[in-house]
Amino acid sequence: MKFGKEFKQQMVPEWTEAYMDYNGLKRILRQIRFAKQCKQPSKSLKLLRHRSRLHRPFNAQIPEKDDTSEERDLEGQVIDVNINRVGHRKVYETKIRGNDEENEEDEVSFFKKLDAELNKVNTFYKDKVEAVVKEAVQLDKQMDAFIALKVIVENPDTDDDTSHSTNSITEPSDSTNPRKEGTEMSQGNKQTERTDSNSAHVRTCTMAPQGEIKGSDHKSAFIEILDRVKINNTLETPLATLKGLIKDSREDELSFEKDELRKFYQKLRLLKHYSFMNLSAFAKIMKKYEKFTSRAAAKAYMKVVDSSYLGSTDEVVTLLERVENMFIKHFSNSNRRNAMKSLRPKVRKEKHSVTFFTGFFSGFCIALLVAIVLSIETMKLMDKKEGTSYMANIFPLYSLYGFLVLHLLLYGLDIYFWRRYRVNYPFIFGFKHGTELGYREVFLLSSGLAVLALASFLIVVVITFLPFNVIYRSSRFFLIRCIRRCICAPLYQVTLPDFFLADNLTSQVQAVRSFSLYVCYYGLGEFSRKQNKCHSHDGYNAFYFIVAIIPYWIRLLQCLRRLFEEKESVHAYNGLKYFLTIVAVAIRTAFELRKGKTWMALALVSSAVATVMNTYWDIVMDWGLLRRQLQNFLLRDKLVVSHRSVYFMAMFLYVFLRFCWMQLVLEFDLPSLHKMTALTIFSALEIIRRGIWNFFRLENEHLNNVGKYRAFKSVPLPFNYYDEGKEN
Repeated sequence: MKFGKEFKQQMVPEWTEAYMDYNGLKRILRQIRFAKQCKQPSKSLKLLRHRSRLHRPFNAQIPEKDDTSEERDLEGQVIDVNINRVGHRKVYETKIRGNDEENEEDEVSFFKKLDAELNKVNTFYKDKVEAVVKEAVQLDKQMDAFIALKVIVENPDTDDDTSHSTNSITEPSDSTNPRKEGTEMSQGNKQTERTDSNSAHVRTCTMAPQGEIKGSDHKSAFIEILDRVKINNTLETPLATLKGLIKDSREDELSFEKDELRKFYQKLRLLKHYSFMNLSAFAKIMKKYEKFTSRAAAKAYMKVVDSSYLGSTDEVVTLLERVENMFIKHFSNSNRRNAMKSLRPKVRKEKHSVTFFTGFFSGFCIALLVAIVLSIETMKLMDKKEGTSYMANIFPLYSLYGFLVLHLLLYGLDIYFWRRYRVNYPFIFGFKHGTELGYREVFLLSSGLAVLALASFLIVVVITFLPFNVIYRSSRFFLIRCIRRCICAPLYQVTLPDFFLADNLTSQVQAVRSFSLYVCYYGLGEFSRKQNKCHSHDGYNAFYFIVAIIPYWIRLLQCLRRLFEEKESVHAYNGLKYFLTIVAVAIRTAFELRKGKTWMALALVSSAVATVMNTYWDIVMDWGLLRRQLQNFLLRDKLVVSHRSVYFMAMFLYVFLRFCWMQLVLEFDLPSLHKMTALTIFSALEIIRRGIWNFFRLENEHLNNVGKYRAFKSVPLPFNYYDEGKEN
């Protein structure tokens, strides 16, 4: 694979604009090569190519030479790189040696762009490193409070002289006598001691003379740390929400989980990879420059790159080593292998068996459907009155599985296009690294579900809640957790997977109704009479009415929760949108059950208002389109799909599908079977509309992350330190 493709694939999607523009520099080099080919005869061109092959290519691992040889090599370079200071930043500017007439205009523009890319990469990398260093200081304090609390709780009456220490993230530690601890904080110097591997460790934050610290003094140091700590209450669970309303946050239980260090470790790994890929890109592009121009410039420029902040700082590597040591000591019982397995989860490999079974189940499902159609045609059920009535009852029952399979297929297509256009959907949804499903796995689940649906509905439910580590347990449990958080809204803190799932449930109202019909038909014995009189039961009618409102009610509660937490008016308008939708669905369901021209007029007006408002919100707010006075007319400045016509076609199709379901409000004089067929078709179109919405909604979220260079989530901190000199 060429480096250009590998460089693009290895980019952090949210940092794409912060990487060196390798392809842009390659385009300038092609212009330089084309200009030289036009000026030189073919014989000279062959000689130039021969000389370029004989020229020793640049290698990042250059063997050590004496100073005289290195100076002689640098003297042969054709460029001079000047370093200027603008504030606290270094700005690099390259000039080509020789007369201006000898310097090609394209070469000048090449080095001008190269300097701009180096300045951009250096600035971005330095800002990110400074941010993680500040975060490391905060994590140090968090570990101090956590270990102090752990020691006080586990040994409340300890009075021995055992000292506790740890390796700080931000400062290295020196090992000396395990039974003594010398603490020296003056002038920024500090020494720590180590105990047995089974003991807890803490970095003492108090001033003490060098020497032995007794147990009582050490315990007082722990208490002093905890006196300056307040427990943060994030109200992420129903219990925490209820406690936050009636109790003080300091009374809540405290936990410092491994996830905090894991997330911080992943940040450091991304920064290390960012530095490595950009350094490799600079080396590759300078190698190509020498190859195309036969002018020595790589050594001089790479010497500047290596001495820049991007190539010279080792803070990230140092922090990585210290986080590893801390994780090994405190969270893996000094087992390095288990710690590294937890910090560096392996990427799940693609399996050929997934593709094979997807095709196998798909073919099997198609064969079963063909067999069912042939059986109906052979028995001539449609020619009999009883057969037509029976089919009208059975059709809505098993359309439930068709809706679910169609939704899964569209989700698989969304994943395929998200991956193709490098939308970081695992990060946006918050999937655990290495457990996210690809489009092949989703297609396998959809085809397998179609086969199982023909066997038994109970099997599908059992597999969903199966506790064993089979059939993508992590993804099944992730779905169950999201469903639980949706049901318990607004007691849970709202995250993107929660409202994303709730929005998708609003398109599965007919599937939920089919499930209630399934229970009524087989639970009340209607199947024995081969007729459907479920609507004659008052309980079924009430459930039929409520089940259509539940998904929109969940979204309304989620909007209220976000309005309470974030205090942004946009959530109030979004909640109003779902309230109007609830009113429209309620009136439409009442019209479906009771009929009448009055109900029909109310249903048409309410449905039209809700549809117009939902369509505008989806395209403008959720997709971020229809923006004026931008680079892309009626779209947005940044687009993942390069063809703008795709967005206009998607908006037109989306509006069309939005208004399709309004046709159900109109009364059609059709047989019952044909009515059910029309209802199924419109419900399938609604699911297709939701699949289109999913892609562009996540694309807009991804571009928001790209604009803010947000490649990882913030680390939640359970402790809050009081400032010295202030009251608690």
